[in-house]
Amino acid sequence: MLTSAKNPRVASAARLRKRGFREQERSFLVEGAQAVGEALAVGRLETLFTSDPLDPLAVRAAQAGVQTHHVTEQVVRHLTSTVTPQALIGVAPFLDVELRAALAEAYGDGSGGCVALVHEVRDPGNAGTVLRSCDASGTGAVVFSATSVDVYNPKTVRASAGSLFHLPVVREAATLDAVASAHALGARVLAMTPDAATDLYHTDLSGPIMFVFGNEAHGLSREVVAAADARVRVPQSGGAESLNLAAAATVCVFEWQRRRLTAPEALESIVAAAAHDIRSPLTAMKGFGYALERRWSAMDESQRAMMLQGIVHDADRMDTILRLLVDAARVVGGDLELFREQVDVAELVGAVAVAQRRDPGHPPVEWGGGAVTAFVDPGRLRTTILTFCESLVWWGRDGAIRVDASMQGDVLRLQASRTVSDLADDQVEALFLPRRPGAGAGTKIGLFVARGVAEAQGGRCWGAVSGGRLTFHLELPAGPATPAS
Repeated sequence: MLTSAKNPRVASAARLRKRGFREQERSFLVEGAQAVGEALAVGRLETLFTSDPLDPLAVRAAQAGVQTHHVTEQVVRHLTSTVTPQALIGVAPFLDVELRAALAEAYGDGSGGCVALVHEVRDPGNAGTVLRSCDASGTGAVVFSATSVDVYNPKTVRASAGSLFHLPVVREAATLDAVASAHALGARVLAMTPDAATDLYHTDLSGPIMFVFGNEAHGLSREVVAAADARVRVPQSGGAESLNLAAAATVCVFEWQRRRLTAPEALESIVAAAAHDIRSPLTAMKGFGYALERRWSAMDESQRAMMLQGIVHDADRMDTILRLLVDAARVVGGDLELFREQVDVAELVGAVAVAQRRDPGHPPVEWGGGAVTAFVDPGRLRTTILTFCESLVWWGRDGAIRVDASMQGDVLRLQASRTVSDLADDQVEALFLPRRPGAGAGTKIGLFVARGVAEAQGGRCWGAVSGGRLTFHLELPAGPATPAS
């Protein structure tokens, strides 16, 4: 039995209460049965000190080859900073992973993972609770900024209740680098701020997501917020000023988990929205058909041509909606199949412009790019461009719709924009959610599907308001750029 705090083994472990020694030894203390048990289960326990050598965990550790030391209760109290320490104190090696490896693992299966990025969190209890909530919700990784509390702080380790051993953890990350790395893997980055216009429950959480949580007192810096794709808040109904950081993070990651578990309900909403969108062109086609049948002889050629053109236009709209509905089911089911070929993007946009001219009230669609050829699925790209145009008719104000595109390396970057109506930047993200009938104007599923299809290809789709214009963006892996002939 080890009885003295000055024993070299005890003294070496006790030094790990200080960060400098933890960094030097690349090891940290693990306190209590829960954390010790988790460390032992994953083979990360190197040493164990116990005042009860017959404790089942102590017996298991000894059988597993872990250096197990029988010590007095006084030595246990010396090793820990808790008032009522448990009889088990372990030592484990550092287990944090490199940023890009953690993100690749979190987003790598194509189902749309979630990562929590904690910026300048200072309270060890909050840090540990975030780890525990992320573990419980199935979040793919937790990233701590370089200015955050040490994840190996004994209080953080205790608060995590063993979750530190369950999921990839990154420490000492540069926040903006982490955001850029998430973007590079096709993730949308949501800055959680209490003053955002868009709330969590009306934010699209499909595809790969990174939540960014700020300092307990000061929140997120302007630079971090600017680097994110959207600002989002946790909705509140009571009188509390704001949520504790750990509580807000818990709400966010469990809302993400709830959405994953209720995908069939989301599909029901999509079907209802598509049925609503189909009703309008179907009604118009019926009206034109009845008029042509009953008044054919009384019409002149221009009237007949106008009605026939209207039928073709509405048939095209119905075809687009049905394509969106099928792709929505495939995106939700994770079985979207692509048919790529070399596509002249200018020619494709021109075909969209011609189709839209069949509707006399549709604003002109203008191509603003040069010669662009991309290796993409032409049907999906055309549907996305049509969706952008329809959305700009609803939420733009006036003037033509301008479409631009370019190849940057092997990535197609396409933008469609129009002078904006009364729409704030924070409200644009809500347009990408499937909306039930009666939930305002505009396409109910188009932007949701456009984003899902883009993310299924490893791309991105988002919207923004800038310079008085509403712009929808699409980025797609598109093969090597080749000049159009």
